[in-house]
Amino acid sequence: MTEAIIVGLLAFFGTALGAVGGIIAAARLTNHRLQQLEKQVEKHNNLVERMVAVEQSTKSAHHRVDGTNERVKALETTRRTFTIHQEAGS
Repeated sequence: MTEAIIVGLLAFFGTALGAVGGIIAAARLTNHRLQQLEKQVEKHNNLVERMVAVEQSTKSAHHRVDGTNERVKALETTRRTFTIHQEAGS
């Protein structure tokens, strides 16, 4: 074989190994980035689930407050009626 063919083959194999090495490095980096994104998505999903629970709890608390306000109004009305009847009877 001539010297030029040997140099050409060495250049080809060197280029091929470099290309394969670059592809492998890019694939590893892409996989790492995907794993990081998956972690962030999982954290986001957990936050969304927790926010749904908080919203339901808040809604329940508002209903309890509304019920309590209605009972207070009823008691105030009863007290006023009782006070008016007491004053009228005196």
